[in-house]
Amino acid sequence: MTAISSRLAQRYPEDDKDWGALVVPMREDIVGDVRPALLVLLGAVAFVLLIACANVANLLLARALARRKEVAIRTALGASRARLMQQLLFETILLALGGGLAGLLVAKLGVDLIVKFLAQQMPRSAGIGLDAQVLGFTLVISVLTGIAAGLMPAWRLSKADINETLKQGMGRAGDSGGNRTRAALVVCEVALSLILLAGAGLMIRSLWNLRNTNPGFDPHNALTATLPIPRNKYATPQQEISFWNQLLERVRALPGVESAGAIDDLPFNGGSHQPIMIAGRPVVPMAEQPEVDVRAISTGYLRSMHIPLIRGRDFNDDDTTDRPGVILISETMARRFWPGEDAIGKQLTLWFTRDKTREVVGIVGDVKMDSLDQKDTNSALYVPLSQLSAPTGEDWQSFGLELVVRTKTPPAEIAPAVTNAVHAIDPEQAVLHPTTLADFMAESISQQRFNMLLLATFAVLALLLAAVGIYSVLSYTVRRRLREIGIRMALGAQIRDVLRLVILDGMKPALIGLGIGIIGALAGARVMASLVFGVKTSDPATFVAVSVLLATIALLATIVPARRATRVDPMRTLRDE
Repeated sequence: MTAISSRLAQRYPEDDKDWGALVVPMREDIVGDVRPALLVLLGAVAFVLLIACANVANLLLARALARRKEVAIRTALGASRARLMQQLLFETILLALGGGLAGLLVAKLGVDLIVKFLAQQMPRSAGIGLDAQVLGFTLVISVLTGIAAGLMPAWRLSKADINETLKQGMGRAGDSGGNRTRAALVVCEVALSLILLAGAGLMIRSLWNLRNTNPGFDPHNALTATLPIPRNKYATPQQEISFWNQLLERVRALPGVESAGAIDDLPFNGGSHQPIMIAGRPVVPMAEQPEVDVRAISTGYLRSMHIPLIRGRDFNDDDTTDRPGVILISETMARRFWPGEDAIGKQLTLWFTRDKTREVVGIVGDVKMDSLDQKDTNSALYVPLSQLSAPTGEDWQSFGLELVVRTKTPPAEIAPAVTNAVHAIDPEQAVLHPTTLADFMAESISQQRFNMLLLATFAVLALLLAAVGIYSVLSYTVRRRLREIGIRMALGAQIRDVLRLVILDGMKPALIGLGIGIIGALAGARVMASLVFGVKTSDPATFVAVSVLLATIALLATIVPARRATRVDPMRTLRDE
């Protein structure tokens, strides 16, 4: 491609000098836009899996303590540590495989829903499904999950002191190391949950900002439809212009229609970028000429989109091919090329139609051309549909336009009448994707909405798992400390003292996890920089909100075990002892 570009530059020095080629692999072109989001979601899945592993490990630690005497007897009868760990890990892996099988059944439904409702936002969605690779991956992950969750409990159980265990009763075995391990696992759960919640919070705020950002036009009470026209349908631009004039006249006469217009590419649908040459300034090679967004519009388009006319005039029926060329430009373009000057009356030339000089007759409001989440507003230039001509040295080729109809009634009700108006002029002309402009704009942020929904789902799941983890650990701890709590109450401890004791024991690892999670979320938030809009990845409000939410859930998870601890009967506990 570099060699071809060099030869073109030698053959056409005026048009191709200093122009090169950018080669992009097809795979990257197909999936490049969603890769960052999918990697973030993959990380979220991994975090949820780690939280689940921590939960299972905590449960297995409690279960292992209850089996200490059994393991001690097996060891006394000659079982080796390796044999004991093998047995315990095998039991855990069987549980994990059962969970993996159940997960596959749920995944089948989930994949079907994703493909059905989000196919347009996912590249190559037809190939998404459960196949041999997915089954193999699930099998491997299930086995590794079983090993990860069961290794620590199996190791702790296999190295227990036989003599000490056999001497003590089942409920009296020491477990100080186990308490520390369970607390550490809770810390990990809370930290990972906060990272996910922070990411979901940033995505929610980003989507909220997108939904409330000003696109530069009014999407309410407007209908849009695509009219694709074959390139060889009209031999001259006048024939195509005549078709559009007839169509717009018919549509504007429909009941409930306020105005109607057309454009070659609606905002967010791509479009043309062309070099321009400003009159009165030095002529430079095309490679050095500034580029702007160029759109062809009909009369009535600005009114139909509610794009404000800041100064000057709009296009009218007198702007025909035999009249001087005119253009409208955006505020950003006016400031960019004529800072401190009035751009009305300035002249320029579009490179691909260099035979016609065009004069700026109006300045209009800025419109987000590429997407709602674009950071900078484009420099945009509008040419009248009625003055279109073939590029210099080329024959005319027809092209389709996007129809925009502003209505006084619900826009969806006008769609059949608009289609009938098109077919009354040309029965063979297709009318594609008739939809409201509001739905069209909502569709443009469907990818961000998809990312937010999945990340929020994983965050909620992580929050529930963390709450279950805190609850289970604290419940087990209370059960192990019944004798201690009974003695405290017998010596005069009040209910509030017991509540404070249990709640503090539960909240300590949770608060430590919150601190670690905030640090981790701040460090990892930079990965999401390209996925958020209108909010900093270190947004204090988001971090405070998710921290308070997680702390509240942790506190609620400690209340039930704490209340259970206050119901301990001191006399019965001491009598049992």
